Order: sequence, then structure tokens, then C-alpha cells
Amino acid sequence: MDTKRLNAWTWVPSLYFAQGLPYIVVIIVSTVIYKNLGLSNSQIAFYTGWFYLPWVIKPFWSPFVDHFKSKRHWIIVTQLFMGILLAMVGLSLPTHNFIKWSIIGFWLIAFSSATHDIAADGFYMLGLSEGEQSFFVGIRNTFWRIASIAGQGGLVYLSGILIKNGKNIQHAWMIVLIITGAVYFGIGAYHKWIMPRPLSDPDRKIGKAKDAIVEYFKTFVSFFKHKNIFVFLLFVLFYRLAEAQLSKMAAPFLLDTTEVGGLGLNNEQVGWAYGTIGVIGLVMGGILGGIAVSRKGLKYWMWPMAFALNLPNLAYLYMAFFQPSSIVLVQTLIAIEQFGYGFGFTAFTLYLIYFVQGENRTSHYAIATGLMALGMMVPGMLSGWIQEQLNYVNFFIWIMICTIPGFVLIPFLKIETNFGKKK
Repeated sequence: MDTKRLNAWTWVPSLYFAQGLPYIVVIIVSTVIYKNLGLSNSQIAFYTGWFYLPWVIKPFWSPFVDHFKSKRHWIIVTQLFMGILLAMVGLSLPTHNFIKWSIIGFWLIAFSSATHDIAADGFYMLGLSEGEQSFFVGIRNTFWRIASIAGQGGLVYLSGILIKNGKNIQHAWMIVLIITGAVYFGIGAYHKWIMPRPLSDPDRKIGKAKDAIVEYFKTFVSFFKHKNIFVFLLFVLFYRLAEAQLSKMAAPFLLDTTEVGGLGLNNEQVGWAYGTIGVIGLVMGGILGGIAVSRKGLKYWMWPMAFALNLPNLAYLYMAFFQPSSIVLVQTLIAIEQFGYGFGFTAFTLYLIYFVQGENRTSHYAIATGLMALGMMVPGMLSGWIQEQLNYVNFFIWIMICTIPGFVLIPFLKIETNFGKKK
């Protein structure tokens, strides 16, 4: 079969699974690893918060990815490289200086993953029409979340099984990450064979240095010339202020003992409740969100999706206050919260795509997602310290207060009525 004619179903799902897995390992699974290894909540939030940095600064090299080689080339190279790095991080855990070496390894994976994001998102926008983008946004988010199930569900659960069967924590996680690296390397090999080569994604070569530098700065300047840029910046930075903090403290809250305000779950229970049942709810929300927007448009769903994203955070406040012992109840509450997040995040993703329409949209989208990462990085780094100052109940009250800025900004967004509708 001519690879240029391959259906989008052969590469969109696997591409966004590959985009999601290293992010989940670096940003979320790392918090479980460090919690298992005895680090405090403030240390965990601070160290893992720095892992967002490559996603924050990726706009500085996104024009290079945009103007050198093809998006397909960058996707495959970064996937193969990350497969190797994941195994190397695993090998570092039994060493004496595991904190230093694992942080270096995770940061290199984060840098590679951010580069992969630039290429993958650009490939997505080049290879699909606007209507197809709206339809597949739910699918791509779904497979991103399936990667989340594999990561924060499957990998955490597997580590718990290994620990239960006599492996110490370091060796259990070493085995898990080596297996992950091997699988991820295989995904890169698959994409080298299966991904199409669209005419809109040529193999570019950078010309004269002066021309490259001029083009580089033109890309940045043109982004900040967009209409309503100020409102956009505020929205991207503050819309997920609550989620930025909640996502860092969710796993530590579930793992901490009831004496310090947590739920006292083990790795298997966290992997199943938060990383599997919860993410299934999130996946279902993502699918429904994509279908809904493709029928009624983004503008119609902006407010409902904002409420769906934020209000279910009350589930964590309930769990912190009552500390339920029923694992079924915990699973149900997490699933509700994650379903709302999946449904609501669809609007955020499509608004970014809407805002960067036009020339250099690949680089502009990278700038937008870099700003989004900044909005996740800074609050996330502080979340552990805030939680230790407030305790879990008051921390989740603070989380609900942090949902307010996103609602305040929505009336100022300018969105075309028909954007996102499938034609």
C-alpha cells in the first residue's frame, strides 16, 4: 500500500499514544517513584515541577524543527532516543546517586518529548483538514489518555506487583522502566515503517545562517501580533491553575497514610484507581468532548466544558475530608473527576488550535503549548509546599478557589461560531 494514502487511523492513535507516554512517565509516574523512595511532597513537587521546563521553552527551538528536516523525521528520531533514555533512567535507580542521575535522565526525556510534541502536532495539522482535526481531537486525546492508563495505571500497578513479590523498590522500578523503554523503542520502529509522507511535510534544509535567524525571529514576532493576544496569554496561563496543583498532589495524597491526611493506598490500588479507572473516565470524556464539538462547534461548548473541567475537583475535597475506606467509592469519585477533565480539556485543546490558525501554525502552536506548560510548571512546583502548609483538606479548598480565574476569562474569548464543526 502507498504510505501516502494510509488512513489517519493507522497513525493518529499510535502517534498520540507515543506523545502521551513519556509525558506521563516524566510528570506523573516520577512523583510515585520519588514518593516510594521517601522524598517529601515539597521535594517531589519542586523536582518534578522542573521537568515541565522543556515544554515551557520549546518555542525557542520549535522554528528549527519547523524549518529543518521533516516533521516525520523528528517524530521517529525522538521516539527511538526516548526508548533508550527510559531504560537508562531505570538502570540509574539502584545506584547511590539515583536522585541526581534520574533527574538528569527524566529531563533529557522531557526535552526529547517536547521536541516530539512540536513535530507531532505539526504533522497532525498538516495531514488533516479542519473538519478531520475536530473529529480526531477526541481520538488523539483518547489515545493520549490510553498512554496515561499504560503509564500511571499499568506501570504503577506493575511496580506494586513486583514489590509484593519480593523486589525492592529500586529494582522494581528499574524493571518497569526498562520494559517501557523497549516498548517505546518498538513504537518508533513502527512509525518509521507506517507513517505517511505527505507532500505538505517536505524534507527541509536550513539555508544561510542569516536567513534562518531572520525567519526564527519573524515566527516569534508574528505570534505576538495575533489579535486578542493578551486575553489568550491570560487564559492559557490561568485556565488550568487548579489542575496544575491538583495533578502534582493527587498521587501523594492517595499514597500518604491516613494519619497525615491521605488515603493510605498502595501502588497497586493507586495504579488501578487513579491510573486505570480514573483515566478510563477521562478517555470517555475526551471522546464525548470531541464528538460534541464536531457537531455544535467550540463556542457552543466553551462554558459547559469549563464547568466540567473544574467543578469535579470537589471529589478530592470530599475524599480529603471524609477519608473514605471504600476503594470502590474512591474509584468512582476519581472517575467522575477525570471524566469531567477529559470532556473539558477538549475545549482547551481546540482553542489553542483555533488561535494559531494561519502561517507558521506549527511553531505558533508550540509557543502556545509552551505557555500552557509554564502555567502548569510554576503552580505545580509550589503545590507541595502549599499542601504541607495547609494540610490536604485546606489544600483542596484552595484548589477550588483556583478554578475562578478560568471562568472570569471565558467571556473575553473571541471564537467563530462555526469553528470546530465537522463539515
